[in-house]
Amino acid sequence: MKQKNTTERPPIVVVLGHVDHGKSTLLDYIRKSKTTEAETGGITQHIGAYEIEVESKRITFIDTPGHAAFSKMRARGAAVADIAILVVAADDGVKPQTIEAIEAIKKSDLPFIIAITKMDKTGSSTDKAKQSLAEAGLFVEGYGGNVSMVPVSGKTGEGIPELLSLILLSASLLELTTDINKDAEGVVIESHRDQKNGSVATLIVKDGTLKKGSYVLSGQVLSPVRSLQNFLGKMTPSATASSPILVSGWTDLPEVGEIFRAYEDKRTAEKASEGIISQISSRKSDLGGEESEKETIIPIVLKADVAGTLEAIEGELRKRETENISIKLVGKDVGNITEGDVRLVLGTENPLIVGFNVSVDRHAGDLAEKNSVPIMLFDIIYKLTEWFDEYVVKMSPKEINETITGEAKILKTFSRSHDRQVIGGKVLAGKLEKGKKARISRQGEVENEIVGEGKIVNLQRNKSDVDAVSTNEQFGAILESKCAVTEGDIIQIVVNS
Repeated sequence: MKQKNTTERPPIVVVLGHVDHGKSTLLDYIRKSKTTEAETGGITQHIGAYEIEVESKRITFIDTPGHAAFSKMRARGAAVADIAILVVAADDGVKPQTIEAIEAIKKSDLPFIIAITKMDKTGSSTDKAKQSLAEAGLFVEGYGGNVSMVPVSGKTGEGIPELLSLILLSASLLELTTDINKDAEGVVIESHRDQKNGSVATLIVKDGTLKKGSYVLSGQVLSPVRSLQNFLGKMTPSATASSPILVSGWTDLPEVGEIFRAYEDKRTAEKASEGIISQISSRKSDLGGEESEKETIIPIVLKADVAGTLEAIEGELRKRETENISIKLVGKDVGNITEGDVRLVLGTENPLIVGFNVSVDRHAGDLAEKNSVPIMLFDIIYKLTEWFDEYVVKMSPKEINETITGEAKILKTFSRSHDRQVIGGKVLAGKLEKGKKARISRQGEVENEIVGEGKIVNLQRNKSDVDAVSTNEQFGAILESKCAVTEGDIIQIVVNS
C-alpha cells in the first residue's frame, strides 16, 4: 500500500465570459504567447490548458471557448476548475454568454473573480460594467457586494499582477491538496485523432501523479502511458496534480468530460474496465436517433477535428430541429471526411455531410460528387450555424394554400380513349379554364370523396372552342385523367399558392 503524502496543489482556474470579451488576449499576455492569432476568426474554438508560475507557485488556466455553441464545454471547464475568472468587457457589459457563464459558476459553486477587460480602449468604463453586472444580480466590492473585481488589459498588462495575486490568495483560502503518491485521476478535457499518434487526449490531473509506464482508463477506453507531453509540447516523465498533459495511444477516443484513472499495470486497468462496461453502454447515445414522424428527415454525417467541438456542433444542429424537420445523425467522428462517411448517407433522401476544421479525402470527394451528396466545410462556428439556419428553412415543407377558382357538375359522359374522356357539364361557380388542373370528387358513401385528378385539355361552348366557361354556362370538354368520370361527379379547378 502506498504511503500517503499530502502536499499543496496548484489551483486550476477557468476563464469564462462572452465571445470577443478578451479572454484569450488576457491569457496571451499572461503566458506570453499568441493563441488568439492562431485561431481562425479570432475565436478560441478548442479548449486548452496552460501553466504559469507566479511568486514561485504554479497556476493552471483553462481557456474555454466563448461562442454559444460551446456551452457544454464551458460548463465542463467550470466543473474541473477550482477558481473562475469571469471576464466582462468594459465597453460592452454583460451579454448572453456572460449570463450563461454566471450560471455555470453558480452551478459548480466556484469561488470567482471578475476581470473587467479592455481597459486600454478609449471610452472604457468600469462603472458601466459594474452597473451591467448589478442588473444581472452580481454586485462587486464597493458596489453593494463582496465579489472581487480587477480592471485589466490583455494588451498593456494593466491589472494583471493584481489579478494573479487574487488567484493565489483565493487558492490559499481553499487549502487545495493532493496525495503525490496516489495513482493519478482527473478529467479528459479534449480528444482528437492524430495521423502519427492515433487517438490523443488532453487530461487535467486532479489528484495524484501520472507516470510513464502506467495505464489510464477513461470509461472503457484504455491507453498505455508510453510518453507524457506537457502544454509546451515537451516530454516529461510524470505529471502531478493540476497539470495539463497529453496522452496518446488510446484504444478509442475517450469521451470529453469523462473521468480518467491511472493504474500500475494493464491487467488491473482492464479489470476495472470490465466492471463499468454496462454503465458506459447505457450512457452512449444512439447516433441514428429515434425514428421521427416529422415531414422531413435530414440524415447528417458530422466530422470535426476534435471531440469537444464535435459535441458542441451536434448540440447546435439539434437546436435547429423543428416540428417539420428532424435531424438524423447517422455518423459522427473526429478526423477528415472519408469515403466511408459518404457511403453512410448513400441512398438516403436529403443527405448532408458537415465538416468543421477538416478536409475531404480525394476518393470521398469523387464519390460525393458522383452521387450528388453535398459536403459543407466550415472553420468558424457561427458561419456553420448561420448556413444551417438557411438550410433548414430551405428544407422545410412549404405551406400550400389552395384556392378553388371554378366548380362544375358533369351532366353526361361520352367516349373514352386511353386517359382522355369527352364530357358535358354545367359550371356551378367561378369558371372552368382550358389547360387547368382539375380535381374530381364523387358523391358516395363518403360525401364529396376525391377520386382523382386530371387536366382540361379542350373546352367548348356552343360547339366552338373557348378558353373559359363561366357560372351557369354549359360546356363540352376533353378531360385527361386516369380516373374514369361518371355523371354527377364534380370537377373543381384548384390553384395552389
